[in-house]
This record gives sequence, C-alpha cells and structure tokens, in this order.
Amino acid sequence: MNKDNLTMLTDFYEITMANGFFNEGIGDKIVYFDMFFRTIPDGGGYAVMAGVEQMIEYLEDLSFTDEDIEYLRGKNMFSEGFLEYLRKFEFKCDVWSVPEGTPVFPGEPLVIVRGPAIQAQFVETMILLTVNFQTMIATKANRIARAAEGRAVMEFGARRAQGAYAAIYGARAAYIAGCSGTSNVLTDKKYGVPALGTMAHSWVQMFDTELEAFKAYARNYPDDTTLLIDTYNVLRSGLPNAIRTFDEVLKPMGKRPKGVRIDSGDITYLSKKCRAMLDAAGYSDCGIVASNSLDEYIIRDMLIQGAEIDLFGVGERLITSRSNPVMGGVYKLAAVEDDKGNIIPKIKISENVAKITTPCFKQVYRLYDSDTSKAIADVVTLHDEKIDPSEPYELFDPEFTWKRKRVTGFFARPLLKRIFRKGKCVYESPSVEVLREYCSMQVDGLWEELKRFENPHKYYVDLSEKLWTIKNDMLRTYTVD
Repeated sequence: MNKDNLTMLTDFYEITMANGFFNEGIGDKIVYFDMFFRTIPDGGGYAVMAGVEQMIEYLEDLSFTDEDIEYLRGKNMFSEGFLEYLRKFEFKCDVWSVPEGTPVFPGEPLVIVRGPAIQAQFVETMILLTVNFQTMIATKANRIARAAEGRAVMEFGARRAQGAYAAIYGARAAYIAGCSGTSNVLTDKKYGVPALGTMAHSWVQMFDTELEAFKAYARNYPDDTTLLIDTYNVLRSGLPNAIRTFDEVLKPMGKRPKGVRIDSGDITYLSKKCRAMLDAAGYSDCGIVASNSLDEYIIRDMLIQGAEIDLFGVGERLITSRSNPVMGGVYKLAAVEDDKGNIIPKIKISENVAKITTPCFKQVYRLYDSDTSKAIADVVTLHDEKIDPSEPYELFDPEFTWKRKRVTGFFARPLLKRIFRKGKCVYESPSVEVLREYCSMQVDGLWEELKRFENPHKYYVDLSEKLWTIKNDMLRTYTVD
C-alpha cells in the first residue's frame, strides 16, 4: 500500500488561522493543546486508547508540496509570506501521548502538543481523526472480546467499514483491544494481525452438491478445514455432510477438522445440536464458529443461554461501532508561553459544565492499590508535579469537592509519554502483539465493577489541588461580576 501524504487532510479553518497567526506575528508563539474526550462510548466504564502509531506517521511526514502551495494560492486568501512559510515547513513540536492499549477516561489529556501556534493548531484534525476512530473501535472490540469470556473473536468487518483506511486501521485497533485476528489481509501484511478465513456460501453453491464442495475444500486445506454449514440446512445436510467429509477425507489423511461455521438461524439452538452431533461422531475437538451481525450483547445472551460456540466472527457492529459510531474527542488550547518562557494557562468556559476545559500544561497519574494492583483513580496534575506514594494522598471530586478520600498503600504511574521532541520522534511504536498483551494487562488492572456493559461503576479522574485552584481561580475571574 502506497503511503499517502496526508498533510492537506485538514479542516480549512486550520489553514485560515495559520495564515492569520503568521500575518499577526504570533505564528511562532509557543502554545499547548490537549486532546481529550468527554463521554465514553456505549455508556461504558472506560475507553481503550489507540491510533498513536498512525498519528506518529502523519506527524513525521508533514510537508507541503508545490501542488499544495498552488492550490492554496488559487484561493486568493493567503499571503505570499505565509505560502513561503508553508513551502519550507518543518515540524518542530513536542508531543506527549498515552500509550495505545491503555484504558482511558473522560477529561484527561490523551495527547498534548507543545510548539509554535501555527503548527500545534494545524495538526488538530488528523490527531483527532486517528485517535478518535481507532479508540472508538478499540473500545468496542474490548467490550465484545470480554463478552466472549475467553473465546476467540475474529474481526470480520472489512466489507462494511466506511472506507479502506477504516477497514485497515479498525482491524488493527480491534486486535490491540482483544480480538484474535481479522479477515483483512492487508492489515495482516502491514501490522502482523493474524488473517483468517474459510469459505463463503458461493463456494458451496459452485459445486453440484454440498458434499462435493466440502470434500474439495478439505482436500485443498486439510490442516485448516473449517466448513460453512448453513448454505442449505444446518442439521439436515450441512453438519451431516461436514461429518462425512471429516470421515472420508480428513481421517484417512490423519488430519482433524478445525471447525464448522454457522452464519444464520438460531445460532444458540443450532450450536447445541451441532455440538452433540459432533461429539457423538468422535469430533469433540472440532470447534463451532458463529457469525452474523453479532455484538457484545448478543454474544453475552447466547452464552447465558448455553450456546456451544468456540469462536465468534464479528463484522459490521464492531468495525463501525454501530451502537455508538462517534468518539467525541476534542482538541483545545490549554496554555501559551510568554516571551520569558512562563506558562500562561488558558481556559474555555461554557454554561455546559462538561465543555469547560482544564487549563495548564499537565501530566496524568494513575494510582494503583499496592495490595491488589487495581487502579484506584486518575489524577491530572501540573506537568512538573510529583505524587509521593510514601505520603497519604487526598483525592477529591473536581465538581463536588466535598467528596474526598485519603489513599495510602498505593503506587502512581504517569500515563503521558513523550513521543516527539522538537519535531523528532523519540518513541518506538511497539508491535501489535506487544500492545495487545499490554492492553490485556491494563484492563485486568481495573475493578470488575468498572467493566459492566450497563451502569458501570464511575472511575474518578481528579485534579490535583494546585491544578484545581488555578482552574477555579480562572473560573471566578471570568464569571464573577
């Protein structure tokens, strides 16, 4: 797959503001932007961070071509000095990010960009695009994988994704968050996400009989025989013909079947019948695969009802996050530096309390119980604050400040890692296998009450006393007559 130059994949106002900053002489003023979200998809207890590797690729490739400059010149809106600036553009920002696979929560910065105003503002669109989409899919995939209770989940959604990049990067995010593989071959080629697949109904229809179709497939793939048994009738023909194929083709070769797949009908009922028939025929090791518009709720209900399923193939409801198809991450100015390098906090105020931003250059700490290693709460602090685990730490709700809790016997881990220093990447993206293992460990570090699909326990994201005081003072300054 050829690498596209995505520099111009931006909202037009990023360019008009950049031109204005340049003309007003403030384009090189150092600013700080936070990327964060306000609401967890599907009303869940947490989201799963993803998309950092693609964000890095974008930031490393920022450059304007002669064609880009001519396109902008044709708008008759931009000064020649600004266009020349773009021609010589060189990314010089510092960037911090929460690693992919980390459970994350509303209100805490996932990405911080520090640098010249033109540059830090310009990258808003692509940072939001990459992190919003993959985080949304990773969050959905993690819910589905947890619903499967240890059974494998394959991402099957390429044909229903909203475009090629959504299919590729969605499969990547799904694997990081807990899926076992994908149907998407290109995602396997690019990222090493295991690609798996068997047959479509058309394979069965291409032969004169279902039995001939099954035998032909088994001859071609004796080490990986999974047969689709619902083309005509699962119990009357599909499974009996599959068992006959196993007996007459695989058994003489000394091979065992991998599975049978059911893609329609009452899969819970059919799976139980198939399990009994397979066991009676001597194929208790033959897995049963279920597909057909599944999600975490359907999978949960199937298992409660006793479905005999070993692997789930999940497509459109995962790759589109159908139940909640928007991750509402935003990118807001948090501070600027004066001529002496002092950090001046900035705030956005709204009558909608959820839209009030938190000012300053920040860090995020996750506090863990030392005995259980379970996460207690997150604390957003000033960037140079330290949390000392040897001393009791008082947590308090930033909105309802009377809600307080003193914690002892904990350890604290900073979440934001530097990934760019003055425009140069200083971070090596882990493989998807490493990220997948990391994600699993981090989710295990959350209390079970937080993992409920409905009405999960609230996880607190608190502000340090110093940061809360700065924010509160600014609110009073701008709102009290």
